[in-house]
Amino acid sequence: MRPEKKATVVSTSVAAILVLMKMTVGIMSGSIAVLASAIDSMLDLIVSLFNFFALSNAEKNPDEQFHFGRSKIEPLAAVIEGTVISLSALFILYEALSKMVHPQDMSFVGESVGVMVASFIITAFLVAYLTHIAKQTKNMVIRADALHYKTDLFSNGAVLFALGAISYTGEQLIDPILGIAIAIYMIYSAIPIIKEGILMLLDAALPKEDVEAIEKIIESEPIIQAHHYLQTRESGSHIFISVHAVFNVSISLYDAHLVADKVEAKIKEYFEDKKTHILIHMDPYDDSEINEDEEEW
Repeated sequence: MRPEKKATVVSTSVAAILVLMKMTVGIMSGSIAVLASAIDSMLDLIVSLFNFFALSNAEKNPDEQFHFGRSKIEPLAAVIEGTVISLSALFILYEALSKMVHPQDMSFVGESVGVMVASFIITAFLVAYLTHIAKQTKNMVIRADALHYKTDLFSNGAVLFALGAISYTGEQLIDPILGIAIAIYMIYSAIPIIKEGILMLLDAALPKEDVEAIEKIIESEPIIQAHHYLQTRESGSHIFISVHAVFNVSISLYDAHLVADKVEAKIKEYFEDKKTHILIHMDPYDDSEINEDEEEW
């Protein structure tokens, strides 16, 4: 099994254990903060399962049905995950507000503190493992998974603070207030996930700095007289680039092809962590105006 897939199996197993621990103590204690953390861990479980599914299918080779592969599974999963996180956050927000209106004393505070301490330690080890695998494989899915669990460390730390404060002061209002804070944080974290996934599904262009880097590489070749109709898009771990490069009419196809290969190599080196697919259309003259007319039509 590849390290990337092994990492998703490990993160899924750990998330399942954390859900069982937190949900049991959260229901027994009635703590909104612990239940919120349990739901967050359940979402982590879903995320890890999605990551395993995405890694298993997104990297499949193109076939007769999917000529460009299945790399869009990754942004599709991101949109679904972000939506689920947002809906769960709204549920936590509702429960927290309900507890503020109808306060209830929290029990099993000691057990709640114990399970959150264990959760914090387990999550810290998981983050260290995922970070190691991300550096080893340079896989963006695992890197994102590691970042996601790092945010859980802050969440678990906040819950521990609330439980300690309740145990020390006896103020039960701390629990729903923290539940509201966690819900807002979850929604805040979900928005960029959803946004990035939607932009990939809509074939948004690469960031401006990446486009400028591509243009700089093309313009560094003196044999290329001009270029136009540069198009870029990103799909999971894949990047697709197409451009029209203008050569002198007298150049041989062989020489033009060698230059195009050199440009492709430089662009792939720039996007070393991605699988880059480049199509260079070699023009014997500048037909940019013709292309613009076709676009308007």
